[in-house]
Amino acid sequence: MSTSAKFVARHALYDAAQQEAADRARNLLAEKGIEMVRLAWPDQHGLIRGKTMTVDSYLAALESGTEITMAPFFFDTANAIVFNPFSPGGGFDMPELSGSPNLTMVPDPTTFRVLPWAPDTGWVLCDLYFRDGSPFPFSPRSILRNTLAQLESAGYHLITGLEVEWYLTRVLDDKLVTGSLGAPGMPADPPEVAAVARGYNYLLESHLDEIDDVLRPVRQAVTALGLPLRSIDDEWAPSQVETTFDVLEGMAAADSMLLFRSAVKQICRRGGYLASFMSTPGIPGFYASGWHLHTSLVDTVTGENVMVPGEGELLSDIGRHYVGGTLAHAAAASPFMTPTINGYRRRRPYSLAPDRLTWGLDNRAAMMRVISAPGDKASHVENRVGEPAANPYLYIAAQAAAGLDGIKNKTEPGAPSVDPYAADVPHLPTSLKEGLAALGASRFYREAFGDRFVDYLVTMKSSEVSRYEAHLAEQPDPQGYAETVTEWEHREYFELF
Repeated sequence: MSTSAKFVARHALYDAAQQEAADRARNLLAEKGIEMVRLAWPDQHGLIRGKTMTVDSYLAALESGTEITMAPFFFDTANAIVFNPFSPGGGFDMPELSGSPNLTMVPDPTTFRVLPWAPDTGWVLCDLYFRDGSPFPFSPRSILRNTLAQLESAGYHLITGLEVEWYLTRVLDDKLVTGSLGAPGMPADPPEVAAVARGYNYLLESHLDEIDDVLRPVRQAVTALGLPLRSIDDEWAPSQVETTFDVLEGMAAADSMLLFRSAVKQICRRGGYLASFMSTPGIPGFYASGWHLHTSLVDTVTGENVMVPGEGELLSDIGRHYVGGTLAHAAAASPFMTPTINGYRRRRPYSLAPDRLTWGLDNRAAMMRVISAPGDKASHVENRVGEPAANPYLYIAAQAAAGLDGIKNKTEPGAPSVDPYAADVPHLPTSLKEGLAALGASRFYREAFGDRFVDYLVTMKSSEVSRYEAHLAEQPDPQGYAETVTEWEHREYFELF
């Protein structure tokens, strides 16, 4: 390849499908009447970063990429600076990251969408590269891509179903005049909100009808975006909503979750509402939300589901070993599945969330719920540990990597449980701090994701833990104060996620 070729071609960054999408981009943009395009990428927290660019600038980026600062990768969830960019190696012991340099952002044209709620605006996901064309090592999308490639090399595609709970609230005071606007390491005051429903109920139609005017533009936009919406349900707690999607392959599922959360938050906020994917907001009467990750594997040659059990089985041998790997590495995977201080409030006995390493047939108390029947081609497993704020790329990658390791090593999950909360098995970590210790000590995830990435994430999330512990230390009764959702948690996560 000639050195005069532009960045994307010089480094062969597009496959045939991406190149075809790039080639027809100009006509597509004109056909849709697009004026601006949001070039987006997921950061370490699963938040969307990026730039809004003119059509001509976007078209140029399809050939040459466009430079963007790597600065957001220095920040924790409160924008506290965790790594000193002006130290040698930028705090990462990587000379190429000294001084907070630019990266090259390359659009993935196959992800292009027209945003239904933003007039004449397109949206596209991007990947991040160094100037030599090598992938940026802290990019979550790169971590998932590498993991799925390893799974494919072993002969499997990951099939994923999304089931996520979230809260819908009405904004009473946006706090832009009456509250703090925040500072690095100190989030702004979140808006004051009200619930949109009262009472605890499951699947109450009247609750859904009460908020139909708010949900209608959400579901219309989600459908227009091409996301395979399956259902919108009234969940257990007041103002709690559950949304499910039909199955997608691994990367498409992560991309869809990223876009779904963004669409919900932006559409609701335009209408005077605040949607939050924080697990347990600090609002009286609210209950913990979860993100249940449904997965199965299909053979790359035959396309057949390899988890389907035979007579007398819960799962096939491959499916059972997949569960075994997930359980074996679950403690270390905790920061990928439950990355916030707040999310660990779900892990309590008899709480509709798992607290220990169990699996069982159609049992919602188990960490790995098996949904299967002999000969049923839809047989799969459901990981019930995750929280709605989890980074979708890291959650799915952690699941895929652990499951593949179980298959390779024929890891047995132990006996299935009929009473998971009473099972005599190891417990899941009960705090982010405990989960980070397990991840830091995990030889498996260090090999799967690389030492550099694991050390980065542990350091990044430890900043969050340190700030939380400092807040607790300021309280007259730290232990009693921490028994319920703290003001720190609500300020940290409610608006952000």
